[in-house]
Amino acid sequence: MARHSPMSSYWRGVRDGFPFLFVVGPFGMLFGVLATEAGLNLTETMAFSIVVIAGAAQFTALQLMNENAPTLVIIASALAVNMRMAMYSAAITPHLGALPLWKRGIVAYFLVDQTYALSILEYERDPDQSIGSKFAYFMGVMSPVCPMWYVVTLLGALLGSSIPPSLGLDFALPIAFIAMIGPMLRTPAHRVAALVSVILALACAWVPYNLGLIIAGLGGMMAGAQAEVRMGIKL
Repeated sequence: MARHSPMSSYWRGVRDGFPFLFVVGPFGMLFGVLATEAGLNLTETMAFSIVVIAGAAQFTALQLMNENAPTLVIIASALAVNMRMAMYSAAITPHLGALPLWKRGIVAYFLVDQTYALSILEYERDPDQSIGSKFAYFMGVMSPVCPMWYVVTLLGALLGSSIPPSLGLDFALPIAFIAMIGPMLRTPAHRVAALVSVILALACAWVPYNLGLIIAGLGGMMAGAQAEVRMGIKL
């Protein structure tokens, strides 16, 4: 079918990924501002975004650096925040795992919240697509999202403190996650996992070095798995 061609899949991905510019923009700009205010120079700030390309982990590491936390704690906390990427990888492997190594490397690098969330919904909605079309859709979602992350990080780093706090750029992160998670709460097991993780995250907010996020993530996964077993619903 024509709509399954790689080119049409690519442009469908671009269309679906475009709205995330409205959250990636402020979020990336905020990181650039805070990184320079924390003492990182322009090269260090850009290397941070290009190498890590994971906003939540970058903010976590930056906060702990400002608190003079031990290096091992900073690394462990950033890895813990990005633990969800391992789950993303496992979930997307049945769809893209047969790609050539160099394409799998591209997918691994650009596997962020937005590319995963939209791609997995697309693959589940239309599982009969060719692997070429699936890869094209993934790259389409990536195209407006990931390059813009670099651009707005650069703008934030260059503008620095000239951006007034009244703009409230920090609104972008919670809105982005709500927009991505909402459509994925399709079964009671999904909703149980989300509810338990939110409750645990709030209850463990006092745990130092953001380690409460690890507790919340593990608790949510266990609760979701138990709900799946008890309800007999595929997660």
